Amino acid sequence: MERMKLIDGRAEAQKIRTAVAEEVSRLGRKPGLGVVLVGEDPASRLYVGLKEKACAEAGLHFDLRHFPSTAAQDEVLAAVEDLNRSEAIDAMLVQLPLPPHLEADKIVGAMHPQKDVDGFHPENLLGYLEGTGEAPGLVEAISLLLDTAPTPKHGLACVLANSAVFSAPVETMLSRRGLEPTEDLAAADVVVTAVGKPGSLTGDMIKPGAVIIDVGTTRVGDKTVGDADAASLENVASALTPVPGGVGPMTVAMLLKKTLDLAKRHGK
Repeated sequence: MERMKLIDGRAEAQKIRTAVAEEVSRLGRKPGLGVVLVGEDPASRLYVGLKEKACAEAGLHFDLRHFPSTAAQDEVLAAVEDLNRSEAIDAMLVQLPLPPHLEADKIVGAMHPQKDVDGFHPENLLGYLEGTGEAPGLVEAISLLLDTAPTPKHGLACVLANSAVFSAPVETMLSRRGLEPTEDLAAADVVVTAVGKPGSLTGDMIKPGAVIIDVGTTRVGDKTVGDADAASLENVASALTPVPGGVGPMTVAMLLKKTLDLAKRHGK
């Protein structure tokens, strides 16, 4: 078997970011992204920082509403509603996970569906699953990365995740690509992992030649690591998205693109 390909998410993301920046420069106004962050989770702080930097580089307006981990639900809901009403905000997201005393489903559901940039609002998610709406940005990012890998047009795909909100749209996307969902990890031609357990996916668990998409980023000390044990996969998998440098940069790039798309859709 050929040497495992590392799928370069940074290179693919840069193409999208460059195109977005060029279009924003011609738009005549700054599309606005609002972010609600609660607490001091290191990974969440890192991700929000990357999003803020990316917005600045692309010429987008960034509005962060940051609350302490002890914030009451009414405070957070009020911030969501304020962003819903703001004419300067075209797109918004609630950074997950939220502290356990907050009802994440209720807070995410309080966003206006037409400003939901991630695509995980219940109304938008249902639209995608039923074939009438767009893919969530993360799902589209995964699909674009699969386009750059030796991905079979037909076969089996296994999604490892802790959340049906994530796994359902990913499985839908894979099915539409001709990859039938399976729970048999060892038989899967494509594996998407998002469980948040560093090094939990190893070479002896997968089918030789499988394509691995690693979404399960975790902060360990001052490093960001994935679910995949890259060393053990090297002589088994045909391709792998590295962490960092794989899905993460593409997700940020899609965030910029979706914000721009929403701004144009709102006719501003």
